[in-house]
Amino acid sequence: MNRLGLLGGIVVGVISSAVAQDMRSNVGRSLFADPRASRIGDAVMVLVVETSSASNDASTASDRGSDVSLDVAGNVGDSKIPDVALGVKTGNAFKGTGGTSRRGSVRARISARVDSVLANGDLMISGHRTIIVNGEEQRITLSGLVRPPDILADNSVYSYSIADARIAFEGDGVVTNAQGPGWITKLLHWLF
Repeated sequence: MNRLGLLGGIVVGVISSAVAQDMRSNVGRSLFADPRASRIGDAVMVLVVETSSASNDASTASDRGSDVSLDVAGNVGDSKIPDVALGVKTGNAFKGTGGTSRRGSVRARISARVDSVLANGDLMISGHRTIIVNGEEQRITLSGLVRPPDILADNSVYSYSIADARIAFEGDGVVTNAQGPGWITKLLHWLF
């Protein structure tokens, strides 16, 4: 029995080492693993919450005037030269004011994928989504750099935490085309 026990132990040891698993490759399956994105190909949910507001006011005033006059009077011998008076006045005044104001707000959720992991552990992400409703196409694209500590426990990150963020909302369709000027208006603007 002693030999059989020793042989059984060797067989169990060989079999267990043959089917041993690398725990790092099974991290995604573990109940205790961190679900946050950390490797190339991992997905992360981006919560786009952007609000922008800008205004600019300008005022200019200028005034310029000039006055030139010439008076000639005199005598030549006994005859008197008629009095001549010439006066020129010019004036130029300008007053201009202008202002611009713009406000925008965007809220969306989009899934992005980790494209690369930098040496310091930061993640380069990118993602896009296309939505078509009633022939109107809306495209959302984003890319940027995310620090792992900015990724929340539910594997999401706010857009304002993304460095070098590029977020684009573009659309095409009937509504978008109706909002632009017609071709006659474009031609007239081009000519004048």
